[in-house]
Amino acid sequence: MNTNSITKRSMGAKIAQIVLGLMFLVFGLNGFLHFIPAQPPSGAAGDFVMGLFKSGYFFPFLKGVEVVCGILLLVNRFVILALLILAPIIINIFLFHLFLGIEGLPMSIILIALLGYLAWTRKDAYKHVLAA
Repeated sequence: MNTNSITKRSMGAKIAQIVLGLMFLVFGLNGFLHFIPAQPPSGAAGDFVMGLFKSGYFFPFLKGVEVVCGILLLVNRFVILALLILAPIIINIFLFHLFLGIEGLPMSIILIALLGYLAWTRKDAYKHVLAA
């Protein structure tokens, strides 16, 4: 592998990390500040979201975690930990849109792709986590 391909992959990983960090920072802050208007989902998706909302704790906790992880990705600190924490959140976002709110599926696929790519570029860091 030549130096140029290593640099391109590193640049690609850096861009993916910044994009993912910005997405979680913006949408996490939106959970508190509501600067992006959105219609509540209807049907089963609405019932699911309303149940989580009525718990009183879930969305503040989730959005707080998203903000913190977004910042960690943007400042390039504890990236491995941030990706590990975001993995179940991203998988849940994908499954929610796959089964309940299909209109958000393209964005959730982008999230899965960014997470997968970033995890793959740091696969050596996850060897101990995945060891039996």
